[in-house]
Amino acid sequence: MAAGAGTRLHPLTLSLPKPMVPIANRPVLEYTLENLRRHGVTEVMLNLHSHPRKIRSYFKDGKRWGVRIRYSQEPELLGTAGGVKKAAAFLKGGTFLVMSGDGLTDIDLTALADFHKKNRAQATIALKSVDSRLEYGVTLTDRKGRVTRFIEKPRWSDVFSSQVNTGIYVMEPSMLSKIPAKKVCDFGSELWPRLLKEGGRMYGYPVGHYWCDVGNFSEYRRAQKDILDGKIGLFFPGRMIRPRIWVDESAAIGRGVTLEAPCLIGKNSRIGQGTRIGAYTVIGTHARIGRNTVLNNCTLWNNVTVDNRVHLANCIIGHNARVTESISVHEGIVIDINR
Repeated sequence: MAAGAGTRLHPLTLSLPKPMVPIANRPVLEYTLENLRRHGVTEVMLNLHSHPRKIRSYFKDGKRWGVRIRYSQEPELLGTAGGVKKAAAFLKGGTFLVMSGDGLTDIDLTALADFHKKNRAQATIALKSVDSRLEYGVTLTDRKGRVTRFIEKPRWSDVFSSQVNTGIYVMEPSMLSKIPAKKVCDFGSELWPRLLKEGGRMYGYPVGHYWCDVGNFSEYRRAQKDILDGKIGLFFPGRMIRPRIWVDESAAIGRGVTLEAPCLIGKNSRIGQGTRIGAYTVIGTHARIGRNTVLNNCTLWNNVTVDNRVHLANCIIGHNARVTESISVHEGIVIDINR
C-alpha cells in the first residue's frame, strides 16, 4: 500500500512519496520488500497515487530484491480497502498479505501466516502494543486472539487496550467480495466493523518484533534512532569502522573529523577537515560537508551540501538542499528545496 500523500511529513513529501522517505539511507519501502522476500513472498503489487514515477523508477520490476513487482495506479484515492479491491485480479488466487508501504518492521511474516491458517481466519490483523494509542486503531481480542472490538482513531475515553492496528493483514480471497468496487472504502472504519457485525472470523496476532509507522516527524526520527541503536533486525549500508559508526567505503573523511557513535556516513560523501559528526546523525549519499562544521542528531538526505562553519542540531535536510556558510539551524527545522 504505497498510495498515500504523506501530508503529516510535509514539506518533505511535497515532492516525494512517503514510502520513499529514507531510513538509514534506504527508502522505507525497500525494507518491507526485503522482509517479504525473506519470508518467501515473491509476487508483489504496489498501489500508487502520489508521485508514482519516483516509486516505479526506483523499484522497477523488483528483480534487484528478488521479487516480481506489478503496479496498480489510483488516479483518485480509493482508501485502504478500496485500493486492495482494485488489485483483486492479482489477489484472488489464494491467501494474501497486505502491508503498509511506510511502516518499518522486521515482523515474522511466516509466523503471522501460520497463525492465520491455524485459526481458519477470514482476516488476521497484526497488532502491536504501544504507549501512545490515539493515532492508531485500537483493537480488543479474546483469549484465543479473536477480535471482539475495533475503534479507528479513538478518543481518550475509548482507550481500553495497548494493542494497535499496524496495517499489516493476512486475508482470504473471499474478503474481496465484501469491498465495493470503484468506491472509497477503508479497513478500519468500514470493512473490519462490518466483518465483526457479521460474526466473521477475524483474529489479532500480537507482534513481538519491531514496528514503527513512519507517518510523522516524531515517528520518523524515532525510526532513525532505533535502527542505529540496533532495535530492528534489518540491514543498512555501510562498513562499521568502529563500534556503531558506519562509513561507506567510498566516503572521504578529512583530517581531524570527529565521528560520534552511533552515526552513518553514506556512499560517495565528503566530509571536510575539523568537522564533528554527532551521535544519531545520518548522512546520505553524495553529501558534501564543509570544514569546521558541526552536525548533532541530524538526518541529511541525498545530495545535500553543507558549507563551512555551519552548526546544525536536530534537523532534517531534504534531498538536494544546501545550507550556506556560517549559519546555525536548531531544533527540528526542515529544509527541502527538491522539486
